[in-house]
Amino acid sequence: MADPVTLTVYSRERCHLCEEMIAGLRQLQARFHFGLVVTDVDSDPALGERYGEHVPVLVHGERELCRFVLDPGAVTAHLEKFL
Repeated sequence: MADPVTLTVYSRERCHLCEEMIAGLRQLQARFHFGLVVTDVDSDPALGERYGEHVPVLVHGERELCRFVLDPGAVTAHLEKFL
């Protein structure tokens, strides 16, 4: 069965903030059932232009949930809408 919610992290390699956000999201996955897609902004020139150095960015669809650091409260509140 597909996950009801899939979150996307726009990140880049060798980014400690990106690694921290992804690790925090993996912990939240133990509590909430959601998919997680990690997209390297350097793999697509349009994404690189859109986000530049402003990563990580966590989104659900078109909605930005947090940028630079994981906000567990905001993500939890958002995910609870889909339970």
